[in-house]
Amino acid sequence: ALRQREDIRHAEAAASRLSQEQQAESLIGHSPAMQEVFKLIGRLSASLAPVLITGESGTGKEVIARALHQNSMRHLAPFVAINCAAIPEPLLESELFGHEKGAFTGAATQRTGRFEEAAGGTLFLDEIGDMPLPLQSKILRVLQDGTFSRLGGNASLRTNARIIAATNHPLEQRIAARQFREDLFYRLNVVRLQLPPLRERPEDIPLLAEAILHRANPALQLSKAALARLMNHPWPGNVRELENTLLRASVLASSGVILPRDLPLSESSEPLPAPPPGDPVETLFTLARRSPDLALLPWLEREFTRRALTETRGNQVQAARLLGITRATLRKRLAQFSASDDT
Repeated sequence: ALRQREDIRHAEAAASRLSQEQQAESLIGHSPAMQEVFKLIGRLSASLAPVLITGESGTGKEVIARALHQNSMRHLAPFVAINCAAIPEPLLESELFGHEKGAFTGAATQRTGRFEEAAGGTLFLDEIGDMPLPLQSKILRVLQDGTFSRLGGNASLRTNARIIAATNHPLEQRIAARQFREDLFYRLNVVRLQLPPLRERPEDIPLLAEAILHRANPALQLSKAALARLMNHPWPGNVRELENTLLRASVLASSGVILPRDLPLSESSEPLPAPPPGDPVETLFTLARRSPDLALLPWLEREFTRRALTETRGNQVQAARLLGITRATLRKRLAQFSASDDT
């Protein structure tokens, strides 16, 4: 008994460290909106009430669901996630409730469903707004009395899994269109946790970018111009799009510093900031972004080089890194500029 108690303590400590590490990487943000989300996670972790997480695609709904589980008393039990929109309707019922041998063609053995797998833990139903209506009634029964049956079976099984659901659809509109059961909505919407889109919390972008790049390549850094471009992008794909952009940039970058040209952002969806008045360099840079075929003028290249040297106080190594070129290339440029001045 003493050995078992010690093993449990070690397991709990390991789970706590894992939870803290994952939250340090994923639950990032000092914006007021995210601080409210973090506070609500703390309050909900002590409860077993169903939670409905809403927000646009890519805002991190599954990350929040995992945080709710990892900070609860059930953190040693399974966390089981299923995407209701990714599985065809004929297979979704079997995935959720399991099936008996011979329940349908190809059912050669008995299969345990997700509700059984999540016993004592948490079942995360992602994109529940896309769940077919016939299955919604069966989910409602589980929420009401905790009982269900495997597909093709008669035995009544029980589950004590905590249900956390998520959707990027406004369920109230789906209810009005008779695409979602109102009674199921009220069962799931005991507590609602609304995640803000990334465009409404741009102050979190630098922290998120730093964490993503640290995981991808700790040696990489963002230039000020690249960070400004990230801050000005509308991010329709939210945090998922930001992560994808930075992972691709970490591969495309030709130096230890990510430059604006390394960021694979759609120019058509990116709002262009107004250039500072009286700054021809920023004006031409904006024009170049609007028209990809516009070549970078030689004097503009010279101006960027001058600014890099000014910012680094004449340190050629740092200036070359900032410009995304080698030191030899920088010296060659400076020699060309000097020859041009002489002529």
